[in-house]
Amino acid sequence: MRTLRIVAAVEAASLAVLLANLATVHIPAVATLGGPVHGASYLAVIVCTWLTTAATPAARWLAVVPGVGGLLALRRIARAPAPAGSVTGAE
Repeated sequence: MRTLRIVAAVEAASLAVLLANLATVHIPAVATLGGPVHGASYLAVIVCTWLTTAATPAARWLAVVPGVGGLLALRRIARAPAPAGSVTGAE
Protein backbone atom coordinates (compact mmCIF):
# COMPACT_ATOMS: atom_id res chain seq x y z
CA MET A 1 0.00 0.00 0.00
CA ARG A 2 2.86 2.37 0.74
CA THR A 3 4.27 1.89 -2.75
CA LEU A 4 0.85 2.50 -4.26
CA ARG A 5 0.50 5.75 -2.33
CA ILE A 6 3.90 6.96 -3.53
CA VAL A 7 3.41 6.11 -7.20
CA ALA A 8 -0.14 7.53 -7.18
CA ALA A 9 1.22 10.82 -5.87
CA VAL A 10 4.02 10.83 -8.45
CA GLU A 11 1.53 10.10 -11.23
CA ALA A 12 -0.76 12.97 -10.26
CA ALA A 13 2.12 15.39 -9.64
CA SER A 14 3.83 14.57 -12.93
CA LEU A 15 0.59 15.12 -14.83
CA ALA A 16 0.13 18.47 -13.09
CA VAL A 17 3.68 19.50 -14.03
CA LEU A 18 3.19 18.43 -17.64
CA LEU A 19 -0.10 20.31 -17.97
CA ALA A 20 1.29 23.42 -16.27
CA ASN A 21 4.29 23.36 -18.59
CA LEU A 22 2.02 22.97 -21.60
CA ALA A 23 -0.23 25.84 -20.51
CA THR A 24 2.59 28.26 -19.69
CA VAL A 25 6.16 28.27 -21.01
CA HIS A 26 6.32 24.89 -22.74
CA ILE A 27 9.94 24.03 -21.98
CA PRO A 28 10.85 20.95 -24.06
CA ALA A 29 13.16 19.59 -21.34
CA VAL A 30 10.27 19.41 -18.86
CA ALA A 31 8.18 17.43 -21.34
CA THR A 32 11.14 15.19 -22.17
CA LEU A 33 11.66 14.29 -18.51
CA GLY A 34 8.05 14.48 -17.32
CA GLY A 35 6.54 12.29 -20.01
CA PRO A 36 8.46 9.12 -19.16
CA VAL A 37 8.09 9.77 -15.42
CA HIS A 38 4.33 10.07 -15.82
CA GLY A 39 4.14 7.00 -18.06
CA ALA A 40 6.21 4.84 -15.74
CA SER A 41 4.25 5.93 -12.68
CA TYR A 42 0.96 5.29 -14.51
CA LEU A 43 2.02 1.72 -15.26
CA ALA A 44 3.33 1.28 -11.70
CA VAL A 45 -0.04 2.40 -10.30
CA ILE A 46 -1.85 -0.20 -12.39
CA VAL A 47 0.53 -3.00 -11.41
CA CYS A 48 0.56 -2.07 -7.71
CA THR A 49 -3.22 -1.85 -7.56
CA TRP A 50 -3.73 -5.18 -9.29
CA LEU A 51 -1.22 -6.84 -6.94
CA THR A 52 -2.76 -5.35 -3.77
CA THR A 53 -4.82 -8.00 -2.02
CA ALA A 54 -7.09 -5.38 -0.42
CA ALA A 55 -8.11 -3.96 -3.81
CA THR A 56 -11.65 -4.58 -4.94
CA PRO A 57 -12.41 -5.15 -8.63
CA ALA A 58 -13.74 -1.58 -8.83
CA ALA A 59 -10.48 -0.22 -7.39
CA ARG A 60 -8.49 -2.24 -9.90
CA TRP A 61 -10.43 -0.76 -12.80
CA LEU A 62 -10.22 2.76 -11.37
CA ALA A 63 -6.42 2.47 -11.43
CA VAL A 64 -6.58 2.39 -15.23
CA VAL A 65 -7.86 5.99 -15.36
CA PRO A 66 -4.90 8.14 -16.46
CA GLY A 67 -3.70 10.89 -14.16
CA VAL A 68 -5.88 10.39 -11.10
CA GLY A 69 -6.58 6.65 -11.26
CA GLY A 70 -4.14 5.84 -8.46
CA LEU A 71 -5.73 8.36 -6.13
CA LEU A 72 -9.22 7.08 -6.98
CA ALA A 73 -8.11 3.49 -6.41
CA LEU A 74 -6.57 4.38 -3.03
CA ARG A 75 -9.81 6.05 -2.00
CA ARG A 76 -11.85 3.01 -3.05
CA ILE A 77 -9.50 0.65 -1.18
CA ALA A 78 -9.73 2.77 1.98
CA ARG A 79 -13.56 2.74 1.82
CA ALA A 80 -13.82 -1.00 1.22
CA PRO A 81 -14.58 -3.20 4.23
CA ALA A 82 -11.68 -5.32 5.47
CA PRO A 83 -11.81 -8.96 4.35
CA ALA A 84 -12.81 -11.49 6.99
CA GLY A 85 -9.83 -12.73 8.99
CA SER A 86 -7.57 -9.80 8.14
CA VAL A 87 -5.54 -8.00 10.77
CA THR A 88 -6.66 -4.37 11.08
CA GLY A 89 -4.48 -3.28 13.97
CA ALA A 90 -7.45 -2.27 16.14
CA GLU A 91 -7.18 -5.21 18.51
